[in-house]
Amino acid sequence: MTKVNMLEAKTNLSKLVEAVESGKETEIILARNGKPVARIVPIQREPRRLGLAEGKFGELTLEMAAEWNRENEKMWAEYLARPLFPEEPVQQTSKRRKRA
Repeated sequence: MTKVNMLEAKTNLSKLVEAVESGKETEIILARNGKPVARIVPIQREPRRLGLAEGKFGELTLEMAAEWNRENEKMWAEYLARPLFPEEPVQQTSKRRKRA
């Protein structure tokens, strides 16, 4: 626990916050005229939980994964089999408006 006067705290606020954030200090007491008035402490954040949807969509079996892979390969084969440029050029329409 460190005690800091307001003038010093204003001058070194980013350093004080960094000390608390990094864990070097557990808390910093801010004082006005030598009397404690406020505290800088780290925010206790809950760790992020992974797998919140676990069990809600059923199990992925090896058969399901194999079927998905077959469908994916089939889709890509069809896509890659198409010609890069169409045989017949696409006719562009005029963007000009006709005068009445």
